[in-house]
Amino acid sequence: MPSFPPPGAVTVCEINRDLVAADSLSDDRAKEAYGDVLGMVFSPIPFQPDALPPIREPPAAEQTESNENVPAASVTSSISEFFKRMIFPPQEPNLLQKFDTQKISWNPHKHCLAFVSGKNQVTVHDFEDSDAKEPCILTSDHVKAIEWRPNSGKMIAVACKGGICLWSASYPGNAPFMKAGVTSSSLSAFRSGDQWILVDVLRDSSAEQVSALCWKPDGRYLASASCNSPSFTIWDVSQGLGTPIRRGLSNISLLRWSPSGDYLLAAKFDGTFHFWETNTWTSEPWSSSNGYVSGANWDPEGRVALLSFSNSTTLGSIHFSSKPPSLDAHLLPVELPEISSLIVSRGIEKLAWDASGERLALSFKDGNEMYRGLVAVYDVRRSPLVSLSLVGFIRGPGEGAKPLAFAFHNKFKQGPLLSVCWSSGWCCTYPLILHSH
Repeated sequence: MPSFPPPGAVTVCEINRDLVAADSLSDDRAKEAYGDVLGMVFSPIPFQPDALPPIREPPAAEQTESNENVPAASVTSSISEFFKRMIFPPQEPNLLQKFDTQKISWNPHKHCLAFVSGKNQVTVHDFEDSDAKEPCILTSDHVKAIEWRPNSGKMIAVACKGGICLWSASYPGNAPFMKAGVTSSSLSAFRSGDQWILVDVLRDSSAEQVSALCWKPDGRYLASASCNSPSFTIWDVSQGLGTPIRRGLSNISLLRWSPSGDYLLAAKFDGTFHFWETNTWTSEPWSSSNGYVSGANWDPEGRVALLSFSNSTTLGSIHFSSKPPSLDAHLLPVELPEISSLIVSRGIEKLAWDASGERLALSFKDGNEMYRGLVAVYDVRRSPLVSLSLVGFIRGPGEGAKPLAFAFHNKFKQGPLLSVCWSSGWCCTYPLILHSH
């Protein structure tokens, strides 16, 4: 049976498909549950959720057909039903405010977590720094998304109004290079003699609010998009040069680079999305009749992309049938029967897939009172096709707490590690320990 946290309890971690719960947030309870196995405890980080702008739901596109319960035997015939071209209502000027973006990110090689903790700020906490009593606060104007740069120590990209701020940690004897013309803007918090410095600001000619960004896995290139721009941009960060990719791709809400860097997924506000082959920059368009793409992640090999949709409790797995630069792919629906029948949800709000491919986390719209505000955790099997088995649910601290954002640590060696920012004002980290050590 899936693990269910009783009302009033808080989730601590997973131990081999059992989601451990406690009466309240407690480092002692976390140490007892997993501290000896991992050799450390991930303490919850407080923040002020009232400082965050509200996330409002966009108007649903008109539904032409429903496919909430596609039987497994009719996978092939269901493809045309699951994805079809349709006409969407006109865009609203403030549409960006109604979409969630990447608001939490783990440093790929360190136990260092960053998350959007206010309209104009990012909180950074290093769990490896025993002297850090308080997290650091980075300030940028109208923060929408963040992501650590791969293979570069501690550098983080912050999508904000007018461009992308690149922040880098400065250590004694190892000050980061700051681009000429960038106004020095160090933050208010210091720890053990190091500080954070704004080293560059990437701006394109439109100077629009950047709504999405994603690093190529080698850390050289950064993809970014603005909701009102007619293109997205590929930045050669070391040169500070951006190349726009046009062809009618305005209103982009989400960007996801594959682990190999051969493909880039770009999803739009209206429910359409493109898979780009990044050597020739050619693309294949897709379109959803089940709302917009609310979440997307790649499998470890970069051959399968898993997508969730705002008006559906069925996921879509896109399988590439041959190696790059081929864009030949086919779709298979992935059912979540518990979400539609047990929880009675209208669709998926957010999705995160662990980089090992073993755990999937998602949040859902509405749901009956018992399940409202919980994060569902699934065990994932990928051979021969993607299939999911419900492990249980994570409950956050505080009455009526809802998940604002969540993400996995993609390089944590001891198993999946999920962090969730809750509306109650806590960012909590949950080790999902799959095997006893």
